[in-house]
Amino acid sequence: MPSAPDQTPALDRITRPGPATIVIFGASGDLTYRKLVPSLHSLACSDLLPDDFVIVGVARSDLSNEAFRQRMREGVETFGRLTGDTCAEWESFAGRLHYQRLVYDQAAGYTKLAGYLNQLEQDYGLPGNRLFYLSTPPMLYAPIVEQLGKAGLADKRGDFTRIVVEKPFGVDLASARELNDRIHDVFSEDQVYRIDHYLGKETVQNIMVFRFANAIFEPIWNRRYIDHVQISVLETVDVGHRGGYYDHAGVLRDMFQNHLMQLVTLTAMEPPNAWDATLLRDEKVKVLRAVRTPTGSAVRTNTVRAQYRSDDGKGPTYRKEPGVDPQSETPTYAALELYIDNWRWQGVPFYLRSGKSLAAKVTEVVIRFKEVPHLLFDEQEAAGVAPNELSFCLQPDEGFHLSFQTKSPGAGMRTKAVDMTYHYATTFGEKA
Repeated sequence: MPSAPDQTPALDRITRPGPATIVIFGASGDLTYRKLVPSLHSLACSDLLPDDFVIVGVARSDLSNEAFRQRMREGVETFGRLTGDTCAEWESFAGRLHYQRLVYDQAAGYTKLAGYLNQLEQDYGLPGNRLFYLSTPPMLYAPIVEQLGKAGLADKRGDFTRIVVEKPFGVDLASARELNDRIHDVFSEDQVYRIDHYLGKETVQNIMVFRFANAIFEPIWNRRYIDHVQISVLETVDVGHRGGYYDHAGVLRDMFQNHLMQLVTLTAMEPPNAWDATLLRDEKVKVLRAVRTPTGSAVRTNTVRAQYRSDDGKGPTYRKEPGVDPQSETPTYAALELYIDNWRWQGVPFYLRSGKSLAAKVTEVVIRFKEVPHLLFDEQEAAGVAPNELSFCLQPDEGFHLSFQTKSPGAGMRTKAVDMTYHYATTFGEKA
């Protein structure tokens, strides 16, 4: 007789981490403001941070501890979980937020930072476990790592010293390998964590649960039943103050090589043998190795690149953004058609698109199934019969949508497309 399923709440099964000092480089930037600190605060509200921790923001901006805490509160209020029932957590959390000004390529600042961390760890009774998070422009990764090494900050003091590197990791294979080598000059591989923060989104993680915890979908998750896959990451915001970085990266390096390709792998991967990081990575790599390399003619016919521009002068124009070359050819929008050459996906096109300053903010994965092989109904009555679609909406309205055909009430055989819909906010609340 099968054993009863584990009814223990998921949070109770998560191992709480030990004491740690978290150092965020680029702490005055958008990622820290919109994502990192709101996420850390959410962990605190869920009792998933260590009992003893401290967060040190590091950046070139001249901020006091109090000014840094106030800015982070604004970020948590806007993008996180600072609601009426979590405000009580804020004061305790904010008391562990600290700030240090530092010029990234100057050794003196790192010597000062080392002393500051030592003092904080003494004050808070912390054992010296350190995590350095690089939330800076990519060109600063190597200089920061080298300075950390020279200042002795990469040395193991407690149980661990780790470094987390944000995307993009290099601009091509050669630069990625060079960056990897420079990081390994200071940190060993088991200390290095390369991260794509997109994988923290609930709906992104739920793609695997949807596929592998529901027996009804996986048998039709292949070339026999799926016509094509659409993956879209569309933004209404422009590049803002990131023009200098963005003009070197463009939409392909900023979004496609990381966020969109992660969504491709989660959608197309084979089921791993277990919920294990190494096994998951291996299955993703198999998908990436099977992606067909576009030839010269395919690049011309299966890709689109564009920039946003205002014809009436009322909207933003990319070439007029601060830090952008007025003659820039860097794309802010791209769309492309990919194929995965393996048994499951042969011949199924994957359509990827992403861009900035667009009409709507939408991130979704749409699975378009094939049309029925033969219509039983009167051709005129069935003219509106559309293929089934399964949509994973990552934002703005997180959830799943499955479209299918039903009979409209009344005489005749008139069909109507309807949706079976699941919304995160409805089931788990707005701040889930």
